[in-house]
Amino acid sequence: MNCRGCGTCLSLPLIDLGTAPPSNAYLRADQLEQAEQWIPLRVMVCQQCWLVQTEDYTRADSLFDADYAYFSSYSSSWLAHARRYVAEMVERFGLDEQSRVVEIAANDGYLLQYVAERGIACLGVEPTRSTAQAAREKGLEIREVFFGQDSARQLRDEGWAADLMAANNVLAHVPDINDFLGGFATLLKPSGVATFEFPHLLSLMAEQQFDTLYHEHYSYLSLTAVQRLCETNGLVIFDVSELPTHGGSLRVFVQRADGRQPTTAAVQRMLDTERDAGVGTSGFYSTLAPAAERIKHQLLRFLLQAKAEGKRVVGYGAAAKGNTLLNYAGVKPDLLAWVADASPHKQGKFLPGSRIPVVAPDRLAIERPDYVLVLPWNLLQEVSEQQAQVHQWGGRFVIAVPELKIL
Repeated sequence: MNCRGCGTCLSLPLIDLGTAPPSNAYLRADQLEQAEQWIPLRVMVCQQCWLVQTEDYTRADSLFDADYAYFSSYSSSWLAHARRYVAEMVERFGLDEQSRVVEIAANDGYLLQYVAERGIACLGVEPTRSTAQAAREKGLEIREVFFGQDSARQLRDEGWAADLMAANNVLAHVPDINDFLGGFATLLKPSGVATFEFPHLLSLMAEQQFDTLYHEHYSYLSLTAVQRLCETNGLVIFDVSELPTHGGSLRVFVQRADGRQPTTAAVQRMLDTERDAGVGTSGFYSTLAPAAERIKHQLLRFLLQAKAEGKRVVGYGAAAKGNTLLNYAGVKPDLLAWVADASPHKQGKFLPGSRIPVVAPDRLAIERPDYVLVLPWNLLQEVSEQQAQVHQWGGRFVIAVPELKIL
């Protein structure tokens, strides 16, 4: 396989997680009699541009289909993050009723609803029918397409040249990353700006977040790699900031090569931080595979001991990262009875691979389990606050990444 970014032949492995079904391919009850598609999950590193990427085994339109089950609006902390983002961008870039905002991967309208509240014209691009329909029900205008240079030219010709383009947690999800970034250079106004938010590769490696690796994530991004990709596609990074979201993310600000924004010192500082950490050296990537194996063994020991002691363990949060963890560890319903999730779009379904049932959160109070394994560990505080009742019957929360902790 050649690098998606620069075309160099890939030879440096990051990790091999065996095979797994797509992490968001939740099963209906009527699908339990059918075989699932298990796909190799191997991640490689380009030693030319340092883009970390999954090997190619499946098409994007088979991963992000009409039944896509991830809806952003069921996390209160993520909604608060989106509201703050809109307020900050409006203030920093002077957006008003004459401005145009385009969000790529608008999902269910979790962010654009706050843009619309301010009377600013906005448009969402969202290829998954299920979430696009939810956004339309909020009164938002949505185009149900995959974004790239062709769709960008069409939107520009329709009058949607943008003052601001937002792209939260989508840059990692695109197979043709050059076509995707080229679309931003096409659709931005000369004075326009775009922001990308994505989990930071430094955090992934430092916190051993191997469970964030799954087929829907084609790329795992450092500022080093993103800067090279942007420059290749007519974009310039002018600012960057660190965010706590998803276990440690970057927000990268870009403009067209002929843009007007001055470049801040934060860009070089982050590039220097990555260089000092070793992002541009093969040794930097050697630690994740043994860490993943250690985490798997810790989780299995905990689940097997709880089973031997007659303790009941359930999960909370039917997250894609949880599916990577459970399938890599080979966990089934005999060790994790069910997983509760606040999204009605996942309730009544079954996790891909493990086929663990997904239930509503009120099941916790009914069955009073001894342990609740929080699969989206990045939402631990939100979950523990929302489900504080667990402590009333002596139940305890557990996370597995980066170390098994019983809280």
